[in-house]
Amino acid sequence: MSKMPARRVLLLSTTTGYQLRSFDEAARRIGVELVFATDRCNQLEDPWRDRAIPVRFHRERASLAAISHEASRAPFHGVIAVGDRPTVLGALAAQALGLPGNPADAAAASANKRETRARLAREGLNVPWNFTIPVRTPAREVVKDSRMKYPCVVKPLGLSGSRGVIRADTPAAFVAACERVQALLERLDVRANRTGLENLLLVEGFIPGREFAVEGVMTHGAFQPFAIFDKPDPLDGPFFEETIYVTPSILGGLTQVRLLETIVEAATALGLWHGPVHAECRIGPEGIFVLEIAARPIGGLCSRAVRFQGAVTLEEVLLRHAVGEDVTAWGQENAASAVMMIPIPQRGLFKEVGGVEAAREVVGIEDIRITAKKDQLLEPLPEAGSYLGFIFARARSSIEAEFAVREAHKRLTFTIQGAIPVRSAS
Repeated sequence: MSKMPARRVLLLSTTTGYQLRSFDEAARRIGVELVFATDRCNQLEDPWRDRAIPVRFHRERASLAAISHEASRAPFHGVIAVGDRPTVLGALAAQALGLPGNPADAAAASANKRETRARLAREGLNVPWNFTIPVRTPAREVVKDSRMKYPCVVKPLGLSGSRGVIRADTPAAFVAACERVQALLERLDVRANRTGLENLLLVEGFIPGREFAVEGVMTHGAFQPFAIFDKPDPLDGPFFEETIYVTPSILGGLTQVRLLETIVEAATALGLWHGPVHAECRIGPEGIFVLEIAARPIGGLCSRAVRFQGAVTLEEVLLRHAVGEDVTAWGQENAASAVMMIPIPQRGLFKEVGGVEAAREVVGIEDIRITAKKDQLLEPLPEAGSYLGFIFARARSSIEAEFAVREAHKRLTFTIQGAIPVRSAS
């Protein structure tokens, strides 16, 4: 694999982003200098030893000043934002540096469920009925609203990964769902994210059907798909825990074409222009609904399920794209792949995992990564903000890859002890 001429890429991410190491490895492999801008402590000198630029995603002016100062030392040739929170700052940074990127308002819309639906609806795309309520609104008053129908779904505007998403089929279930989501949004760890969307809930109609994800990239307004993922587990609620992504999709050819056309329409409706795109969709009796179209790559370690011919990673292709290379010739490898985001079965303190070696012996298993740390407090959805880990498989077909991750998961055992409740002093 030939190396690129020396280039610098600015990568914006949270300090806990799973993909940072994958991007760093890809950058070293192809000769790119990667400069991180993360929400690390700005009072200590390089606490993570990654020479990152300290930024705060909610303090855009000061963060842009820090980025511009680093650019004055040596110019950047591309910008990539990883995760929902850094996308707006990433767009503003690209603009300030004179580099291709998304308009800041488009990046903001992509991370705001209400604005996403409003923009899609204006362009005639399928959108469920929806409205927002202030987070502290008594749910018993909302059930009297003439707009309420069932089944419905309650969602926090600014959280991702199905966190805080609950289906309700009755008024009583809606009240319980709202109260649970309201309690989640009052937590200090959630409010510390400061997305600016913590004070609103989205209420919308439940969309029947199966879910799919699409990974790709925008290049000066043109969309290039990399992969379509099937989500084989039914996601009907009351919570919406994503577990398995499988590619290539088993959708029929015409449906795939229409799905990709819809993604292009949705990206255009939001105003996305240049950079990674990750979309989540539902296909059912009422057609194709775009649930989310994010101005970022697929999250966590799931990017390892996207591999190009020659064992090239998604991170390498995105780095090449960021510095202006033509990536249209990069095609997905022929093998099928699957990733399981290992679900958290119960709340408690993580102690240990067993059966890893037995799970690795399953035909098709490529890797098992346990990301939970010993004594880490784990929570299942809808409160969960992380996974136990990831299982990766490659096989000749999507069916075999899916079977492999399911079989490997069966062989794993997790020891989780009940968390000790913390009582406030009287």
